[in-house]
Amino acid sequence: MSAPARPPEGRASSHGEDAARRQEGNPVPVSLSPAAPRPLDGITVLSLEHAIAAPFCTRQLADLGARVIKIERPGTGDFARGYDERVRGLSSHFVWTNRSKESLALDLKQDGAREVVERLLPRVDVLVQNLAPGAADRLGLSFEALHARHPGLIVCDISGYGDSGPYRDKKAYDLLIQSEGGFLSVTGTPDEPSKAGASVADIAAGMYAYSNILAALLLRATTGKGSRVDVSMLESMVEWMGYPMYYAFDGAPPPPRSGASHATIYPYGPFPAGDGGIVMLGLQNEREWRVFCERVLGRAELAGDPRFDANSRRTEHRSALREIIVEVFAGMTADQVMAALDEAQIANARVNDMAGVWSHPQLAARQRWTRVGSPAGTLPALLPPGSGGAYDARMDSIPALGEHTAAILAELGYGEQDVEALRAAGAVGA
Repeated sequence: MSAPARPPEGRASSHGEDAARRQEGNPVPVSLSPAAPRPLDGITVLSLEHAIAAPFCTRQLADLGARVIKIERPGTGDFARGYDERVRGLSSHFVWTNRSKESLALDLKQDGAREVVERLLPRVDVLVQNLAPGAADRLGLSFEALHARHPGLIVCDISGYGDSGPYRDKKAYDLLIQSEGGFLSVTGTPDEPSKAGASVADIAAGMYAYSNILAALLLRATTGKGSRVDVSMLESMVEWMGYPMYYAFDGAPPPPRSGASHATIYPYGPFPAGDGGIVMLGLQNEREWRVFCERVLGRAELAGDPRFDANSRRTEHRSALREIIVEVFAGMTADQVMAALDEAQIANARVNDMAGVWSHPQLAARQRWTRVGSPAGTLPALLPPGSGGAYDARMDSIPALGEHTAAILAELGYGEQDVEALRAAGAVGA
């Protein structure tokens, strides 16, 4: 599909004035009074975060109404800010994972910075961190160091391999965890493994951190006490590998790498049409196989062919079956193939590129786009999946580095001279 002339407008946003406010030197408001309460209204999250896993987790919390204060290093900030400049000069990763947050530029290694954190902690419900292994402990921000003084505080630690075991101190990034977790071994072509096109290990860890924090908040409502959440990227990734692991149970061969096709269900994957288009289709049972043969291929006899009369045999003889399907589809356009599949109620999809997703008619029809503020002006953003009619998801601005530092320090009781002293010491950003 061709690229849209401009990003989707979606529903009207209350943040269209953000860019003008920034140009006038005024801070952008972090939240607006919602029409209905959100699930995490009143919850405050302090996050020592960078890259993807922790920011993705805390953005979900912000979507539900939590106040998220993001500590960033003065001058450089979250290093994900520098991954690229694809979104009007902003990083695509940062734009995706950091809306609705307050940026506090604070160097925790400098004199005075720890006092800022100490003043924040009594106001905080959840502390999230994905710093380098051991860094939070050295800063005195472990659950064990904080629990006696802040018994209601929930501490969520996200790391590559967890806080114990021989890999505890090993650095970890998304692709490395995809590799360690076996994902690469079953992804790609027979000749070469491939990584996922999205940061699946980071996303997995971020979502398990998010769900475990919600569980810890529910537990605190019962016990009155905070608890620790320890999320390992490796364990999160391996949980997602359950099917291929059990397929290879007890020494059995693993699923083969099969490109964009399913390794063990066939036909289930991409097929070319006569006009050069690609159609993705999938069959899940024998009833669908018979209908596919009769109404799409026009070859009813194939349903009983001993090479193809069960999924395991279709998978075994996939090359022969693919030749038959491609030959039939060669006389049809992609639209005709999809129409035939729809008529037969066979699941199918287009192989969209990113432009096709931006302009997807289903997302537009369901009004899933809104706009959020940013240092580069308003940007399109997808509304969180699963949001319903009980409340509106929080969709506030992506912060500039240190945008909320002065306001947060004032809230903590720092006067102008105090702030200047912190700046002079390099503890906070200018």
